[in-house]
This record gives sequence, structure tokens and C-alpha cells, in this order.
Amino acid sequence: ISLAATLATSAISETLNQGAPGILAHGPTFMGNPLACAAAVANIDLLLASDWQANVQNIQQHLIDTLTPLNLLSGVAEVRVLGAIGVIELVSETLGAEVQAAAIANGIWLRPFGKLVYTMPAYNISQAHLNTLTQGICKAIHSVL
Repeated sequence: ISLAATLATSAISETLNQGAPGILAHGPTFMGNPLACAAAVANIDLLLASDWQANVQNIQQHLIDTLTPLNLLSGVAEVRVLGAIGVIELVSETLGAEVQAAAIANGIWLRPFGKLVYTMPAYNISQAHLNTLTQGICKAIHSVL
């Protein structure tokens, strides 16, 4: 069962399919199988059973309150928050891996994307877990910068 399709011209398709799979190798990402579909339905049920819109507003405010002070650090280019997405843009891509290692040492999993350190907490995250997350991010960034 396929849940997604991609249309491309022959030239684009041939270019994407040349050589070893790279960053665009996402075929299985969108394949629908019974387990993935059941998990998706359960996830939607959990979302709709919660006051997720209010949760997103609370998460956004918490991310603004806790992450924007990082703008004062010389190694931070900009902090951005939109809904439940928080992004700390560092001045150098090499800092991302260092921040990731420091975060993991603090019990926080971060996956930087170049010079972007980002978090997208679940809409149903508890306040305690959100505090742990943002404190860990801030501690990691302070320890590197």
C-alpha cells in the first residue's frame, strides 16, 4: 500500500536515481504498511483526544521564554520559535555536532541540521518533560559556547 506519490520529469527522475542513494532516499518513509497505518491512526486518536491547540500555544510560549535568551550568546546567530518548533541557529556548522554531544551527555537527544539546532516536542509533552528538554538544550549550548 502506498500512501504517497511523487511526480517528476524524466530528467529529474534519472538524476535522482543515479548513483548510491543519498539524502533523497526516502521511499520507505512514505510506504503504508499495516503497522505504520495502525500507529498513525492511534496517533491521530491521541491528538484529537487532547486540547492540542492550547498545548501548542503553551509549548510555544515556553520555547520563547527559555530559548530566546540564547540570542545573547556570541555563537548564536538567531533563535526562532513557531508553534511547537524551536530553532537555535548557530554561527558555525561545526558547533552543531558539539552541541549534540553535550546534549546527549545531559540526557537530551538533539539532531542538528547543519548549524541549526532544533526541537519539535510532542504536542502532549508534560510540563516537567518540556522543562527537562529546554534546560538540557540551554545547558548544552552554554557548555559549548
